[in-house]
Amino acid sequence: MTYYDIGLSVAAAFIAVSFLITTWRIVVGPNSLDRLVGMDAFIAMTQCALAVYLCWSFNTSVVNAMLVVALLGFISTVAVTRFRRRDNQ
Repeated sequence: MTYYDIGLSVAAAFIAVSFLITTWRIVVGPNSLDRLVGMDAFIAMTQCALAVYLCWSFNTSVVNAMLVVALLGFISTVAVTRFRRRDNQ
C-alpha cells in the first residue's frame, strides 16, 4: 500500500464519518433551516466522495456525475430557500 492509497483511505474514512454526522443533523434538526443546511452539506460531501473515487480509480466518467450532483444541489437549495416558510407559521 502506498502513501497515496493511505491518504485516500483516510479521506474516505473522514467522509464516511461526516456522512453519519450530517445524516444525524438532517434527522434530528430542530427546524427546517437546519435540515436544509444539512442537505446542502450532504450534497457537498457526495461530491467529495465522488472526487475521492475519481482519484482512487482514475475513472473520468465520474466527472459527469459530479457535475450533475453540483447542478442539482444548487438548484434544489435555491428552490427550497425561495419557497421556504418560517417554522412557526
